[in-house]
Amino acid sequence: MTHAEAPAWRRLGRRALPAAALAALASALWLAGLFWFAAAVIPRATPADDRATDAIVVLTGGSERLTTGFDLLAANRGTKLFISGVYRGVDVRELLRLSRQLPGDLECCIVLGYAADDTAGNAAETAGWMREEGFRSLRLVTANYHMPRSLVEFRRHLPGVEVVPHPVAPPNVRLEGWWRWPGTAALILEEYNKWLVARLRLSLGF
Repeated sequence: MTHAEAPAWRRLGRRALPAAALAALASALWLAGLFWFAAAVIPRATPADDRATDAIVVLTGGSERLTTGFDLLAANRGTKLFISGVYRGVDVRELLRLSRQLPGDLECCIVLGYAADDTAGNAAETAGWMREEGFRSLRLVTANYHMPRSLVEFRRHLPGVEVVPHPVAPPNVRLEGWWRWPGTAALILEEYNKWLVARLRLSLGF
């Protein structure tokens, strides 16, 4: 029996084998990347890089981020603090009150950004503010699980600007043994997939 005379199911099976092998390989790579990603964001010691930058940038999403940003500003790690993704109607005094800081101490050096509603928007909003200020370096404060994607977006929107990562560890996100905690596992899966999309967009140039 010639190849052309082989049953249709057999011909389809031969074609399906390479596709199945590719799918299995892609799945294995995706899974390995997931565990690498999770391991990369597990809380470690406070970042050792204590150099000063032109600005400190905080991405909203947790009170510990704001507190860290205010502490860094008070320690003169940057000349100004930019908080990106603030809800309309929230002002500096309210943010300072929520973070238990005295309004008069830091208020003059804090700028709020209201335009961003996602990570790419944070990066674009920050880029515009950095250009207005003439700044060339920033310390980026966000949650540890959010930092990899944030760095991709900030490097895409702020080429040539030095970005020093300063991750914080939210106490309610259990990254040690994350697969045992449904809420944390879902968060890691979502963030990993968004990071992959951000990396792909960066590599394609849009």
